[in-house]
Amino acid sequence: MGYFSEIYAADLPHRAKVVYMYLKDRSNQQGQCYPAIGTIARELNLSRRTVERAIADLTQAGLLIKKQRWRDNGGKSSLLYTLKEV
Repeated sequence: MGYFSEIYAADLPHRAKVVYMYLKDRSNQQGQCYPAIGTIARELNLSRRTVERAIADLTQAGLLIKKQRWRDNGGKSSLLYTLKEV
């Protein structure tokens, strides 16, 4: 099959599969990326809440680790997503 054959076969909601592929496409060699929820939602034509649910699905399935990033002044920055291989 193709590059995402295992994610296609995974028992995940469609939203989670789409968001996983989006994040995979934008990740570096370590499987990390940090797009904003709003950016993901806009580019996939999904609501912010749907993206949040998809990220929760992927985290619960053990396919994604999310970590809050912080600015030097103590303010929140974007989330860092680390993808696990399927």
